[in-house]
Amino acid sequence: MSAYPDPANFRGQTRTVAPPREGDSVPKDTKPKGFPPRFLGLSSTNGEIMGTAASPFLNPIAAELEGVDPRPTAEALWRRAKQRRQIQAMIAASYMLDALLLLVYAHAGTIPATIGPAYAASGLLSVAVYLVLSETGFTERFKDHYFVAAQATASMTLLLAFTWIAPEVGVMFLCTLFIVFNFSSLRSTPRQTAVVWTAMAAGLAGLFLLTDKPISMPHGSYLERFATMSVFILTIGRCMFLGIYSSSMRQSLYQSGQKLKEAYKRIEELAELDELTGSFNRRCIMRMLGDEIARAHRSKTPCSIALIDLDWFKRINDTYGHPTGDEVLRTFAISVFANIRNVDRFGRYGGEEFLLVLPDTPDEGAARILDRLRAIIADLDWSAFSPGMRVTISAGVATLAAGETADTFLARADRALYAAKAQGRNRIASS
Repeated sequence: MSAYPDPANFRGQTRTVAPPREGDSVPKDTKPKGFPPRFLGLSSTNGEIMGTAASPFLNPIAAELEGVDPRPTAEALWRRAKQRRQIQAMIAASYMLDALLLLVYAHAGTIPATIGPAYAASGLLSVAVYLVLSETGFTERFKDHYFVAAQATASMTLLLAFTWIAPEVGVMFLCTLFIVFNFSSLRSTPRQTAVVWTAMAAGLAGLFLLTDKPISMPHGSYLERFATMSVFILTIGRCMFLGIYSSSMRQSLYQSGQKLKEAYKRIEELAELDELTGSFNRRCIMRMLGDEIARAHRSKTPCSIALIDLDWFKRINDTYGHPTGDEVLRTFAISVFANIRNVDRFGRYGGEEFLLVLPDTPDEGAARILDRLRAIIADLDWSAFSPGMRVTISAGVATLAAGETADTFLARADRALYAAKAQGRNRIASS
């Protein structure tokens, strides 16, 4: 009885399912186009494969990957701007937190009451300037659209200046200086890190060696001790946050790297397939043929090939239309995949001509395999595609000779194929 192979299990094991009845519609987007199974369920390559649906702040590497294109998309620009806003919001919150501690010191009588508001205003002004540059697109003109070195230098200058202005609470500014440097190092290049470190070292040298400001850690009164304790607690807390952020970056980098490897592997595999039939394309099957010839010569084992041609395929296209012809090619390819071994290699040689490589197969065995495939193809109920349709194949089989090259090997199989056609088609000929 005629049967169609099930695409879910088409390589290495024959399995049949009931053919469609006459009059049933044949789907035009069946899975043969995407087989073998390792390609079914291939993720989209429109950016989601990199996992960029997560928050760009918590997934910084994925966000950076969106910026590889020198002409980023509008969505990528939006993600960048969103991430910059999130970072600036944290910086502003840090300034406000320190300003509150300065107000506590002011209440304790350690510093003037104007220091806290002045510090908050200066910090928020620097954040506002950067946000204006970011929102107007100015930062997108630069490779480092975060302005890491510039922002870090501005923040350190502000902290050193307030350390000079209010040395009585210098310990708080120096702790914040440490946070700024560590935060900037997460996103800076080695060169930027060196520049920021040099600027910080120069500023600290000037503050400690060129001035006699009594940089202090207030602890005289209970309120001062409370404020100083809060400084250290919040500094440690922010260090912990930076650790979590750094861990998130490393994890994101690892996951993105794994997904990139998987995507590249899938792209390489897809590049080897014929889009219509799912069989290997000509370039790939010819490379496999060369590898198998070299292996056969080296190990002194037999190797056979078959050039297979669909009989009167031009008539099928002319009579039933090219969409039906495409479905015929797909069904033929599935049928072959369902009835060959795992070690065999099957690819589209050109048009309606296919190449089957049969490792470790002598001439008699190859002829039997091809004759069985010929009978299976002829026995399929092709009328399911169109009433009265009949499809057969012809094939030329050749077995590798000692010292033979791929060109002469294929030429012998091609001559055998023409002999099969000359003998009336729907038959196998050997060379």
